[in-house]
Amino acid sequence: MPAKILSVDDSKTIRMLVAKAFRPYDCIVLEAGNGEEGLAVAQRERPDLIILDVTMPIMDGVTMLSKLKEDPDLKQIPVVMLTAESGRDNVMHIARLGARDYLVKPFKEDQLLAKITRIISLQPKGAGSAN
Repeated sequence: MPAKILSVDDSKTIRMLVAKAFRPYDCIVLEAGNGEEGLAVAQRERPDLIILDVTMPIMDGVTMLSKLKEDPDLKQIPVVMLTAESGRDNVMHIARLGARDYLVKPFKEDQLLAKITRIISLQPKGAGSAN
């Protein structure tokens, strides 16, 4: 069964970079442009992991993360935050809210994949498809 990864970012470019990073793997990348959309997609699709931008319009990533962690059906979904600020206070704040990890923008594809594969298992496309 392919892993479901939800990418929530107001930047279409970042969402495209995330989707491109996972192309070689057996996974489904879902997208949302803000926290409100992201929350709706998470409730509907129950992703295995969420990659969540901190700064977005309508609902920011910190608010979305708080709402995820308050929801008994969604609170177990691991979240990797994307942030432009690597300051210790910012990192500590998102960790206290329940983010599993974070990545500072701009990031490289291999950095993203290294963080994600520590949290969920990704299968290369074509591997294990004989199930």
